[in-house]
Amino acid sequence: MQATIENLKLSGVGPAPAMTFEFGPRLNLFTGDNGLGKTFLLDVIWWALTRTWAGNPALPLEQEGTSEIEFSLRGALGSIPTKTSFDALTQLWKFPKGRPVKPGLVIYARVDGGFSVWDPARNYWRPQVLELSQDGETRPEPFHFSTDTLWNGLEKEKKTICNGLLRDWVSWQLKKSHEFKSLGQVLTRLKPEEFNVWEIGEPGRFSPDDVRDIPTIVLPYGRIPITHASAGVRRILGFAYLLVWALSEHREAARLRKEEPTDRLVVLFDEIESHLHPRWQRLFLPALMDVLGKKGTTISNRQLIVSTHSPLVTASVETNFDESMDSLFTFDLENGAASVRVIPWAKQGDVLNWLVSEAFGLQQARSKEAEIAVETAEQWMRGDRADLPANLTTEEDIHKELLRVLADHDPFWPRWIVERKGHVS
Repeated sequence: MQATIENLKLSGVGPAPAMTFEFGPRLNLFTGDNGLGKTFLLDVIWWALTRTWAGNPALPLEQEGTSEIEFSLRGALGSIPTKTSFDALTQLWKFPKGRPVKPGLVIYARVDGGFSVWDPARNYWRPQVLELSQDGETRPEPFHFSTDTLWNGLEKEKKTICNGLLRDWVSWQLKKSHEFKSLGQVLTRLKPEEFNVWEIGEPGRFSPDDVRDIPTIVLPYGRIPITHASAGVRRILGFAYLLVWALSEHREAARLRKEEPTDRLVVLFDEIESHLHPRWQRLFLPALMDVLGKKGTTISNRQLIVSTHSPLVTASVETNFDESMDSLFTFDLENGAASVRVIPWAKQGDVLNWLVSEAFGLQQARSKEAEIAVETAEQWMRGDRADLPANLTTEEDIHKELLRVLADHDPFWPRWIVERKGHVS
């Protein structure tokens, strides 16, 4: 039985004494300030699913007591709970004896631009591995890609794990393979019509020092090798390739092992808006949900867990969000410790409303100086003269500062002008 993640409870580990999460089966969005645990949480979810770490392992808080991580994975037969504790002697998280629940296919788009893949047909415990291990807990290695190995290939112990984007793309294109058709379909969805600024071109050679044919995209000003595309485009190309590669290689490995391919896929995506123009930020997540919801594959259970700092990302799913399947979490700082809470879903409309919503928590969607000036002006209009900023103690000082920091069309101006006229009259 293969599974996705259902819930997670942390005690004495991470940025808070305790945190609890109940995940939606389809989409989960994490918002909140830097340093409060969003990436840490994605790392722990990856670990709960795969029993391996994509980066540094989680460490217990410097406090007395036991540090524990509890989680439940959900498969076709229901929920399977697991509880682990940190062993100070071995500096390891100790699991109960026995073989763990097999996760579905897991893809982690890391914030550093790399990717991690766990394939249940290639990375799960095998009987011979358990027989040879000394403690019965040998952890199979997942596939970790840097940006370099993603594009140029990944090898391990003289075995080729992945040919890399550059070689596979050209090979698939020349063979007109099913993978190339799938890659084109994924890219078409991730690059909706509204952002139709490039298309796949013919591969070619572009350097006398590199004998490889390089995939290309055609831009309005001409054809360029994808190695010279922008950072945002390269990240989308890399993710699209990795998704097609992981699904294709999983099916092939399952065939060779005479196993049924998995019906479950978990995608973890850290800072999904990285390198993307605002126009693409508001398109990418709905497009990704569309890609993962595509029919015609063996994958019928898809779970997406995303962190973001962009109000355009949250605004982009207003028409897709379903509280029966999706959840929105925000991370806060309370009494010197991180905390997390689920935000009841509510459409905020434009990005300005999202910025001042619970998800992002700004007081105003202005510069910090403009925020101080407006708050001081509002305090003045209320007749409160206590604790004014040292440089804003008179009406004239406030007016000059508003002129300096606000745009001419700022919506605060009518209120302030009416107030000043009333005061003069």
